[in-house]
Amino acid sequence: MDAVVKTISPRTSQAQNLMEEQVGSGLRTSQQYLACAVWFDQRDLPRLASYFYRQSLRKRDHAMRIVQYMIDNSVAVEVPSVEAVRNEFSDPRELISLAVEQERVATDEVTTLSRVLREEGDYLGEQFVRWFLSEQVDEIAQMNTMLHVADRAQGNMFDLEDYLKRDPVENERHESKAPQAAGGKLR
Repeated sequence: MDAVVKTISPRTSQAQNLMEEQVGSGLRTSQQYLACAVWFDQRDLPRLASYFYRQSLRKRDHAMRIVQYMIDNSVAVEVPSVEAVRNEFSDPRELISLAVEQERVATDEVTTLSRVLREEGDYLGEQFVRWFLSEQVDEIAQMNTMLHVADRAQGNMFDLEDYLKRDPVENERHESKAPQAAGGKLR
């Protein structure tokens, strides 16, 4: 019996390579947020831990959305390895500051990807990436707000815990418009 096998095309454009790099970046950020969540959890700061556990899952899902897009378009995907993350911090503000920087880097990466997709005339890819651009605006705003609250708390993380209790971060803001994540059909 001859099996019919789906043809998977090798990556042939700069945008496709950038998409795969974005998968690695998303997984790396997910791992870093997991390390932050564990740090907060070990210090009995449950709301901060929960927030960063959720962020870890969101970043993983973002990477998986790109994987699904590439699969749907029959483009070869290689899952990159993720280097070690930072686990030691001197204070909670340091973690939040790291998160702000990670979101800025992610925004720059997605902006570059969007520009390259447009330059290559990949309008479907450009449309796909628009959701990520919108998501990054919210991610940076959330992290900056958390950093400002942490600064006002002047080291009292219970104030930041209270902030998260009073003003919980919505987990499903753009999810109805989000691209499907790979493996999402199994959930």
